[in-house]
Amino acid sequence: MRHINDLSELSMEEFQELYRLTSNIIDRPEGYADACRGKVLGSLFYEPSTRTNLSFSTAMMRLGGSVVGFSDPRSTSTAKGESLKDTFNMVSSYADLIVMRNPREGAAKAASLYSSVPVINAGDGGHLHPTQTLTDMVTILRLRGSADNMKIGICGDLKYGRTVHSLIKFLQKYKNVQFYLIAPRELSIPEYIRRFMAEHKMQFFEVSGLEPVIPMLDVLYMTRIQQERFSSESEYRSLKGIYCLNARKLQEAKPELLVMHPLPRVDEIAQDVDDDPRAVYFEQARFGMYARMALLLTLSKQGHRRPPKTPAGNPYRCCTNPKCITKTEPYLPMLTVETSEGECCAYCDKPVEKCIPRSEE
Repeated sequence: MRHINDLSELSMEEFQELYRLTSNIIDRPEGYADACRGKVLGSLFYEPSTRTNLSFSTAMMRLGGSVVGFSDPRSTSTAKGESLKDTFNMVSSYADLIVMRNPREGAAKAASLYSSVPVINAGDGGHLHPTQTLTDMVTILRLRGSADNMKIGICGDLKYGRTVHSLIKFLQKYKNVQFYLIAPRELSIPEYIRRFMAEHKMQFFEVSGLEPVIPMLDVLYMTRIQQERFSSESEYRSLKGIYCLNARKLQEAKPELLVMHPLPRVDEIAQDVDDDPRAVYFEQARFGMYARMALLLTLSKQGHRRPPKTPAGNPYRCCTNPKCITKTEPYLPMLTVETSEGECCAYCDKPVEKCIPRSEE
């Protein structure tokens, strides 16, 4: 069963086929009006969403399919204490595909262990957002032609920005990409992404200023400072509004620059940028719907399959990340992966530590 937890897990051949299908749908959408007739998408959004939620629902309906699900977990059995495992065992009996957004990091990976249909990660906390990366790549390839030999500036919340983490990991597949990571020290990229870039010999520069690097960029990827990720209001306010792209700053940029944003924006892109032909973020959102159409159509062909036996985990390891899904779903096997820095959690990519199993306490 192919699940979409991290877009970088796709081979280039798989991605290129998905991109070709997306391009075909963009150019001839009427040819796919009944491609998913009779298919049902389970849409489980445990966290607020506008673009991703509506984009997936619209994509499925444009393919002739239907959508069931929720956008408020308080109205579901989750509020009664139902586990993620039981929710996915149940919903995968009703739907042909499931898309989920969850504030817990690693939630989509955990859900895929118990689902009999493909699970698509629509964002797991501050960890990953693979379908936004699919959207971003379609935008870059359609408008620029290639992601090779590209200088990309990524600006804003790089610490909690799941869209940023997913995009960086996927761009490892391209040649000679130079990254300018623009963030204050408090919001710099997390260590596991910095480690990933170093291991893959990706060229990156961490800087705090936006204006000095704008003239050299081919793509500028702006992100908002995410209030919902901060532990305190005062911490958020100290960083809110630290970056703002406006028409004046764009005067120094290349004429072929692409200004992108996963949206929603708050104050990091001024309204006077919207009419600049280099501002492609609304077109980017439209491409996202077509990209999700291609993804749903591809995954819908897998059908229902009994999930494999749950893998055995290591009961003597615990994730150090308080936002990891393993902290709220204690039945999950503690799965780990070896990295150059030691063992890390297979769900959220954060380090693990030795611990005593609860049964032995």
